[in-house]
Amino acid sequence: MKKTKEISNFFYSQYFADGLRITIGCVVPILICAAFGEFLMGTFISLGALLVGLSDTPGATSHRRTGMIACLIVCILTQLITVVSNSNIWVMTIVIGLLCFLYSMFAVFNARAATVGSMGILIMLINVDDAYSFKEEMYFLLFFIIGAVWYMLISFSLSQVRPYRLAQQELSESIRFVGDFIRLRANFYDQKVDLDENYRKLIEKQIEVHEHQENVRDLLFQSKRSIKDTTKVGRFLTLIFNDIVDLFEQSMTTHYDYEVIRKTYAHTGILKEFRNLLLKIANELDHLAYQLNANRVPKPLYNFKDDIETIKEMIDEVERNENINSIPLKKILISIRSISLFIHNIYNYNVIRSNAVNKQEIDEANKFIQTEHIVWSKLRDNLSFNSSIFRHALRMAVVMAATFFVLNMDWFNVGSMGSYWVLLTIMVILKPGFGLTKERNFQRLLGTIIGGIIGAIILMTVHNQIALFILLIFFFLTAYSLFRVNYIVAVLFMTPYVLIMLSFTGYNTFEIAKERIFDTFLGGMIAFISSYVVFPNWESFQIRPNIRQLLIANYNYLAIAVRLLSDKKVSITDYKLSRKEVYIASANMGSTFQRMLSEPKWRQKSTKEVNRFVILNHILSSYGATLLTQLQQTMNANYTKEHLLLLKKILNHLTKSIDIVSEENDQDVFIDVTEFPELTEETLDPEESKLITEQLQFLNKISADLYKSTVDVMEKEAMINPQKIETIHG
Repeated sequence: MKKTKEISNFFYSQYFADGLRITIGCVVPILICAAFGEFLMGTFISLGALLVGLSDTPGATSHRRTGMIACLIVCILTQLITVVSNSNIWVMTIVIGLLCFLYSMFAVFNARAATVGSMGILIMLINVDDAYSFKEEMYFLLFFIIGAVWYMLISFSLSQVRPYRLAQQELSESIRFVGDFIRLRANFYDQKVDLDENYRKLIEKQIEVHEHQENVRDLLFQSKRSIKDTTKVGRFLTLIFNDIVDLFEQSMTTHYDYEVIRKTYAHTGILKEFRNLLLKIANELDHLAYQLNANRVPKPLYNFKDDIETIKEMIDEVERNENINSIPLKKILISIRSISLFIHNIYNYNVIRSNAVNKQEIDEANKFIQTEHIVWSKLRDNLSFNSSIFRHALRMAVVMAATFFVLNMDWFNVGSMGSYWVLLTIMVILKPGFGLTKERNFQRLLGTIIGGIIGAIILMTVHNQIALFILLIFFFLTAYSLFRVNYIVAVLFMTPYVLIMLSFTGYNTFEIAKERIFDTFLGGMIAFISSYVVFPNWESFQIRPNIRQLLIANYNYLAIAVRLLSDKKVSITDYKLSRKEVYIASANMGSTFQRMLSEPKWRQKSTKEVNRFVILNHILSSYGATLLTQLQQTMNANYTKEHLLLLKKILNHLTKSIDIVSEENDQDVFIDVTEFPELTEETLDPEESKLITEQLQFLNKISADLYKSTVDVMEKEAMINPQKIETIHG
């Protein structure tokens, strides 16, 4: 996508819409109150809008509404508790510890609840210093509630006026990431690109695709309007999303070992044509995403028929002149043609009628949604040191309470902003895992330093109040538009905003800038050190359960082949649910590995082994998708006893791998396949049967390598003893 398109695409995006919504909610009250000489009142009204706005994360309208109301209730109760307690340092220290622990535990429910918990901690920190009388605090609480209600009115009104806009924006983002995924797929046909490195990038991109697809599901299928409504827009978006998910699966299929493909066909020049065609498809998806985001009728950029026909002729020529097997090339081309057909269908959806949609398929969509219901038993189940969230909540409670107590001792000078900024820095930086804490620490410190310098330069050179106010709005809008896109840039813009705002209140902004940089550095160091020593949570703690979850998901996915061979009907919904579980498990495992890489070297015991495991699993999933597609499209007569024997071996390798990583206290029970069909038919299509055999043979090799890799990881992390391996083999 061209730079000009990327810029305009950002202004159409949900990120800019979120930033604009929060900016309107926060700036308008300040402007109105400042006009009446009540700047402080406007600040507290703006604060209410800001905190509730930050809890208004993307999702179904009902979930957003529940989240904002929950945030308001939590903030009211927290502010009352804080105001009553902040006159006594001992009582306030205990309150900080208890509330930080409780609100951090909200993460066991879902991401929205975790955000509400963070807002509860934030409102506590804002009121932690005993600066106002109880009566004044009650007035401020009233202003806070007014601001919160004001923001909710804005958010609800926009949702009513444009009910599908959020889904449209998120779907556009999802399509763009699928395009990036296909662009990485194209690199496999470039001999200069390292295969393992490209696999790592591909897995990272797959995680991002999965996250956005889950958001689209939530926005589209949790909304009663988009499911029950007969309007064209809701059906249009639903159809596009269904095809994009299927397109993504098609792009994941692998028909042959890329290393073998390079050795066999590179000299013919045909791989370059495959790469160029895939790059064109990726550009087409970028173009589609942009048009959808801009709310325009999608129109195609390319016609792929000629490119596909050209490659088909080249394959025939290779077969004639080189006398080598061209079936893998033909299968790759069929896969690419399927992708192009999905794109063609999407462009034709703008002429459909609303009643042309398969409503039964939409009703099945509820099975794919991860509900956001609060299950209180999760809180009880996570009250254990085995839970990373519990360890994080304890760490947050201990560090925040201890830091507050020390900073408020008489002998410690905390500056004009009290302990607020240090505690805020700790709250923002301190994450459940060491890797995330380290990354966020660097981002915040660097963003604060650069932003502080920019803010100081602006205040030294710009003295016009109107110009400063315009800059203030610009920095605020940009910061909150980039909050979910690029944290370091968001902090960079937020720091000048804070300095300019404080300049309006009469503070010595240069002193404040120095204090803020120092407090950020101090808070960052406290958070960083505490992640080492206070109930540390290393990613190696999560390796075993994540490996087990991924192996089970891949086993259940490949087990569908047994049902197909048994002539049992496999519904599209069941198939897609199994596929979705593989995506989720792959994303979790990939995220864990990425965070492992940022941990101290002495903790990275099994980095190479885990990297190999992740890559092998990705290859297994890709070949599994190819195999299942092949089995669904092929007549039963092409299945042989050899196929069944190979499938049994593959599933057996996975079963042994699962047994290696399983423990008695695992909650989810693994059930392996015990009934296999009896195949007696002889093959009628030797070429088709041969290709299935080759795919199963490669899957068998990969599953065997995967078992060895699983053993290597567990041994490296000292999570298994030799006796268990002997028992499994025995």
